[in-house]
Amino acid sequence: MLPDGHLIALLIYVLLVSAATLQGLAASGHFPLHDNTAKPAVRSGGVTLFGSTGVALLALVAGSIAALRLTSWSAAIIAGGLSLLFAPLVLRAFPDRFVDGAGALVSFATAAVAAAVILIWLAD
Repeated sequence: MLPDGHLIALLIYVLLVSAATLQGLAASGHFPLHDNTAKPAVRSGGVTLFGSTGVALLALVAGSIAALRLTSWSAAIIAGGLSLLFAPLVLRAFPDRFVDGAGALVSFATAAVAAAVILIWLAD
């Protein structure tokens, strides 16, 4: 059994992995990028798509490093793997209008950053 501090860090790590996975799943539905019929204001979606994906990836790496300092690697692998497995089911709970828009990309990337910041704060 994990001590209380390790359990909290592990739960935040699960949130981090889930948010990053949900962002990646939401981003996978945004291709193809080029739509010739789109207005110029809508074409800036590539910045949102790739920017949020990059931010989520950086948050995942930084948060994972911090989480591994706080808990055992075996618990992190099991918890992270389970959150990867359940992410598609969680994404289905959100409305299609949200998932297909830029709001999902930004929201999930923001959640990943928030979880990573908390983990880094706990690791110090």
